[in-house]
Amino acid sequence: MCISLVNKYNVAGPRYTSYPTVPYWDVKTFTAKAWRQSLVKSFNESNSKNGISLYIHLPFCESLCTFCGCQKSITKRHEVEEPYIRALLKEWELYRNLLGYKPKIRELHIGGGTPTFFSPNNLKKLITELLHVSEVARDYEFSFEGHPNNTTREHLQVLFDLGYRRVSYGVQDYNPTIQKAINRIQSFDNVKRVTEWAREIGYTSIGHDIIFGLPFQTEGDIIETIAKTRALMPDRIAFYSYAHVPWIKGNGQRGFRDEDLPTPESKRQQYETGKALLERAGYLEIGMDHFALKTDSLFKAMQNESLHRNFMGYTTSKTKTMIGLGVSSISDSWYGFAQNVKSIEDYYNLVNQGKLPVYRGHILNNEDLIIRKHILNLMCHFKTSWLDTHMAFKQLPEVLIKLKEFERDGLLEFERKQVSVTDKGKPFIRNICMAFDLQLQRKKPNTQLFSMTI
Repeated sequence: MCISLVNKYNVAGPRYTSYPTVPYWDVKTFTAKAWRQSLVKSFNESNSKNGISLYIHLPFCESLCTFCGCQKSITKRHEVEEPYIRALLKEWELYRNLLGYKPKIRELHIGGGTPTFFSPNNLKKLITELLHVSEVARDYEFSFEGHPNNTTREHLQVLFDLGYRRVSYGVQDYNPTIQKAINRIQSFDNVKRVTEWAREIGYTSIGHDIIFGLPFQTEGDIIETIAKTRALMPDRIAFYSYAHVPWIKGNGQRGFRDEDLPTPESKRQQYETGKALLERAGYLEIGMDHFALKTDSLFKAMQNESLHRNFMGYTTSKTKTMIGLGVSSISDSWYGFAQNVKSIEDYYNLVNQGKLPVYRGHILNNEDLIIRKHILNLMCHFKTSWLDTHMAFKQLPEVLIKLKEFERDGLLEFERKQVSVTDKGKPFIRNICMAFDLQLQRKKPNTQLFSMTI
């Protein structure tokens, strides 16, 4: 990759799991009433036809991984499991009462935190009771995140019996020095064991998460980690850039010094090397940061252009309604976003009072909806078009001027009223989306809100 392009485009920018991005939500005009109305509208449009997506956040971890930017609660007290499950089921009851009809669940994902912090029996209780009062779509996909150190065969079997067919494991890197720096000590043998268990049980999509740009990490570490990954051949791989944002997440990301991080140039080389090795092994690039075998549902979704991106990352189908349960979870009605409170105590208090535990959000206006479609098109399909008049907007000429700069650098191509990202431009997809991000351009922050794009 051209070093001059890395230097030019290595700026702070969003990962675009939403538009507008969270820092630019209009929280002053957001109301719980407006959110409920937007949710009912999207549910009525989506539920009977496509179903809805459901995300469950289980925040507990026994130890802190210092690379993690997720909302978590560190504890070794497993008695926290049952009260939290009761609150989740109560929150789900509140949503069902609001919506009025039995929800049809098409996607169900458990994230964290560490979902496998919970015992198999408690996970079974949670999912069984949740599904008992819901309908499951015919073409459903249930998935969860497993920690290689504490995912047991019983975890995998219990969730498989409930309909789960996809599991992802956080690998990050196999170098012990790097693992110590990020406080995520786990052996290749542990990853191998849980991967093979999942295959034996019958999971059809097994994913590994790998991160580049970690402290002390070198190109050689990427080569070694991917070599070990190839020995297990997971169905899909998330190959993420480490997001160093200690000013947002506090001291949790200060287990090492800034000078221990790779330079932007070496970090980008780690990605290029990793990408080449993954493609040589038969993985194809899917959107941003993801790779999959041709047999995996993620690749098939890209082929038939049903790939979607939301707060769960890339998903294989698009539903207008995504409900998030649990502390810090974000719900998406397509017409609006709402995030739950981040304190477990506040979450319990609100749910027990019979209130949806949301504390901030954003209702999208017409401009937001158009820009969101363009950014989703770019993030999922590396192209977007304004051939249809409903995809045009007042500031489009200004956006096109910004896009011309990317064209001059060989990162995208114009064809009539359409732009397509080139292979050279794919690593800069966040930068290209930023050209459409009117909220970012209007409300330039005084402080850095996002990780660097490179």
